[in-house]
Amino acid sequence: MKVLVVNAGSSSMKFTLFAMENEAVLAKGVFERLGTDRPNLIYKRPDGFKFAQEIKVADHAGALREICAKLVDPEIGVIKSLSEIAAVGHRVLHGGEKITAPVKVDTAVKAVIRECFPLGPLHNPANLSGIEACEKEMPGVPNVGVFDTEFHQTMPPEAYMYALPYEYYEKHHIRKYGFHGTSHRYVTMAAANFLKKPQKDLNIITCHLGNGCSMAAIKNGKVIDTTMGLTPLEGLMMGTRCGDIDAAAVVRLAEMGNSPKEIDTILNKKSGLYGIGDIQSGDMRDMIEAAAKGSARADLALKMFVHRIVKYIGAYYVLTSPEALVFTGGIGEYSFEMRGKILEQLGALGIYLDAKANNDCFGKQGIISTPESRWTAIVMPTDEELMIARSTVATLNLK
Repeated sequence: MKVLVVNAGSSSMKFTLFAMENEAVLAKGVFERLGTDRPNLIYKRPDGFKFAQEIKVADHAGALREICAKLVDPEIGVIKSLSEIAAVGHRVLHGGEKITAPVKVDTAVKAVIRECFPLGPLHNPANLSGIEACEKEMPGVPNVGVFDTEFHQTMPPEAYMYALPYEYYEKHHIRKYGFHGTSHRYVTMAAANFLKKPQKDLNIITCHLGNGCSMAAIKNGKVIDTTMGLTPLEGLMMGTRCGDIDAAAVVRLAEMGNSPKEIDTILNKKSGLYGIGDIQSGDMRDMIEAAAKGSARADLALKMFVHRIVKYIGAYYVLTSPEALVFTGGIGEYSFEMRGKILEQLGALGIYLDAKANNDCFGKQGIISTPESRWTAIVMPTDEELMIARSTVATLNLK
């Protein structure tokens, strides 16, 4: 049984084709720079074959058509016919309060995705375009939506409500939703397996650290709090996002003459590591290198990044009494420097860095805390595409 996973962004379409019998990747890639005059398709197979070419397409439908053509191409394809694809799983950013689990896409589900356009203006329209492209290209093949927000919908009201006038929640659904849910779900399940413990008994803190960063407090296998909010902007300092700031700072930016669109750009694309450092980059690797070469602002950016994470770990420790701290995402899996800086500040909570284990753990699962630690620090690679594929199979009860 084969499942295609699609992640349609505002200017891209990522895809992965799985053979679910053994969860093997048959092909994957991305159509990037959609909407420009130089759209580019990258197509890869696990045997090392790679195809990259600029192909003129107008939209997500055109991109999917070209992707499907490559999947069935007699020379470079991996299937003989699109009829071999049993289902398509889609990453969708926002499901609001109405969608709390993976769901087969129908007219009502698409209506909810549209309702959430104001909550996810860059992602939800593109996600819906990806779904509609699949409906057109593969009629009759079921589509499943797997939402970034769904795993966090177990939060209690005291965690997800903002202390704004209640009418803004009632009328406009302004509240914390949380994101990166597919990743947090995957590593929660993987951590339960790693620790040989039922998920329903698992208390952990998950740290998805990449260009976008978020944490989740997991108690008895369910999210009770998370750092991202109404949008992915709240919470931790990120590559280009500011994370938590005084809301009055936004008012001040407006009083300085910035339009809402300009403020949105400042907060989402010009802040974070990028805004604090002096190297015009939001990439953690560049920031660490610049700090090592003596950049005071790069060093400040790193200290701020760590400070915010450590602060949330302390709060979530109190909420969950965790048995493990789980690092995932590009930074969490590969930056032993950043993991080390974080763990070096957690001695008060009884968790201590094993420097050798940390240095050796590059993009692979492993324990990076010392045996005498009261709880365990784990590196756990995430696989959001596989989680979407598994959710698709489970939702449709495919055999």
